[in-house]
Amino acid sequence: MGAAGSKLEKALGDQFPEGERYFGLENFGNTCYCNSVLQALYFCVPFREQLLQYYTSTKSPSDADENLLTCLADLFSQICSQKKKTGVIAPKRFVQRVKKENELFRSYMHQDAHEFLNFLLNELVEILEKESRATKSSPETSSSEKSVNGPINGLANGTKIEPLVTWVHKNFQGILTNETRCLRCETVTARDETFLDLSLDIEQNSSITSCLKNFSSTETLNAEDKFFCDKCCSLQEAQKRMKIKKPPHILVIHLKRFKYIEQLSRYKKLSYRVVFPLELKLSNTMEDADSEYTLFAVVVHVGSGPNHGHYVSLVKSHNHWLFFDDENVEMVDESAMQTFFGSSQEYTSNTDHGYILFYESVSTIGTS
Repeated sequence: MGAAGSKLEKALGDQFPEGERYFGLENFGNTCYCNSVLQALYFCVPFREQLLQYYTSTKSPSDADENLLTCLADLFSQICSQKKKTGVIAPKRFVQRVKKENELFRSYMHQDAHEFLNFLLNELVEILEKESRATKSSPETSSSEKSVNGPINGLANGTKIEPLVTWVHKNFQGILTNETRCLRCETVTARDETFLDLSLDIEQNSSITSCLKNFSSTETLNAEDKFFCDKCCSLQEAQKRMKIKKPPHILVIHLKRFKYIEQLSRYKKLSYRVVFPLELKLSNTMEDADSEYTLFAVVVHVGSGPNHGHYVSLVKSHNHWLFFDDENVEMVDESAMQTFFGSSQEYTSNTDHGYILFYESVSTIGTS
């Protein structure tokens, strides 16, 4: 990528951020799903900083200790310690580890970037929790920290044990409240659940704001869907809604672009036009106040169907937008984002659509 790299350096000129590195990632035969997500995570600055901090604080692991977390930390460390400002890195060790850990990613078939992101974050959480349990090896601690995400009700020496919160949780985890109101006695039953990303149903000519509004809209449970009310001790009509109780620092939104069509007996890609803003407010979905977010990365699916295609990513770094397509990196204008909203026509030649959106809470943004 010599020519492309020098072109990028030329385009940025004196504005090239000090200490920053813009490296493409080599594709090992259909690993664009992995490369696009890795770029989005690398430019998620709080996550990158904590991962690198983890890397420097842990001793160099032996091959026996190697896992997905150490491979990811090693890859990020390699990128940021390059002498050159631009170039290409081969994430071979990381990709090999992914394939070793999950047979789903072993074939050369087209994979889903959202499935990969989900797998990766959950795997990192699991590794960090195991390490934390190993360092607190007292019998009470290890037995009471077995839950991954949910609240822990166990008691040790009469004290309630809080759920283990890793730095991955601190970045990506939010809390949803599922509220159900019995229409007979008006009793509200609330159940909290954690999430690392939000998957949203999409509609034609809509926006992220309207998708979030639909996500939190009230649904009536009646007929065969009646709710068993503990107070009434019987099935009753009820109203149900989902709200965000605690928003995450990094809000990851997955657009459900692949829908199963029963008549066709297969999945179809929805090329719907869904506008995603550069600045997002969570108002209708929130329990209390608004939360403000700014867009910093988009994973784009290129192609007309779910079983083939390509993934690229756009990331914001130091007020510049960059386009990453495996080995190639180039600067793009902020206005280029609109080309990835989707199409208002059912049949279109444009198949490049925003698929996973990464927003950072305005309150957490520092110099990044």
